[in-house]
Amino acid sequence: MSTDILLIPGPIVISKRVQDALGTPSVAHTCPEFVAKFSDTLKNTRRLFKAGDSAQPVVLAGSGTLGWDITASNLICPEEKALVLSTGFFSDSFADCLTAYGAEVRKLNAPLGDVVPLDEVRSALKKDAYKLITITHVDTSTAVLSDVKSICEVVKEISPETLIVVDAVCSAGCETLDFDAWGIDYALTASQKALGAPPGLSISMLSQRATRVALQKEEQHTFFTSLKKWIPIMQNYEKRQASYFATPAVQLVNALKESTGEILEYGLDKRIEKHREVSEWFKSHLTGAMGLKLVSANDAVSAHGLTAVYVKDPPAAISALKARGIVIAGGIHKDIKGEYIRIGHMGESACNDSLKHLQKCIDALKQAAL
Repeated sequence: MSTDILLIPGPIVISKRVQDALGTPSVAHTCPEFVAKFSDTLKNTRRLFKAGDSAQPVVLAGSGTLGWDITASNLICPEEKALVLSTGFFSDSFADCLTAYGAEVRKLNAPLGDVVPLDEVRSALKKDAYKLITITHVDTSTAVLSDVKSICEVVKEISPETLIVVDAVCSAGCETLDFDAWGIDYALTASQKALGAPPGLSISMLSQRATRVALQKEEQHTFFTSLKKWIPIMQNYEKRQASYFATPAVQLVNALKESTGEILEYGLDKRIEKHREVSEWFKSHLTGAMGLKLVSANDAVSAHGLTAVYVKDPPAAISALKARGIVIAGGIHKDIKGEYIRIGHMGESACNDSLKHLQKCIDALKQAAL
């Protein structure tokens, strides 16, 4: 088994506690011990999203991408309109998912490395009525951070009936995200990034309004992602009542309980601030001493869980770091795919100073002659 330092933008290095939880023996998904752990996990998830008792958490076996399918199959009907704010590859993929389910999708494309201007969002909402709007909080292809709070304010002002959907796959746990205060209707994330658990869980939160839309939807063009089926299951588990529609990923839920517990013990706001400090320190080394250019246009739109940076020869850079025991990722944005690399700094690697993962990465990058 490799002992390389994993610094891609997910999966990330997990803690010893989380690793141990993942390795627990199999138990029945209806046994009291697991039911209690699942209940605690759902409650922890509320706190991580800063959502109150009226919001509905959903934790399913699947990747972050499953949250797109949940959106497309439960919150919008074929031929209804969706406005997608695109800041990169993953925003575009969300649009593709909505289109696959028959939604009429309009995309507002941000300049490469930047966000969609608020005036364009405001103008689009004034010109047409949209069932929902999607915001990719952090697009992992560009490391661009969108101002979700300000976008929510514009939507509430211009088109309050529009559902606000936030892709928080690469932001939950490392960026400020206030579900209730910002008026978000559906936020989706995954276990393997800043939440610090292994891959395999789709984690999301529904507002009362979104829950009502999902439960009242007449036509169902899905089975596994049907919230009509899953919401009662989640409600029962949270009340510590065993329930069944499909078998939950027992060990992964155990791991998520530990990882969310660790975050809350550390302090959510404190952890988010730690990610910001580490990100600024890391980026300053790249742009200052090393003279490299970030893909993100400026500090205001730069994510804090990863960095995307231009280098002369990305494959050579990736190979050079691999030779030094550090795994980073290449670029995936179609316009600049062969021009940049991506380095993750989330969870343990950002918050556990004793590991010195980011210092080791900087040292390796300096030796790699980028």
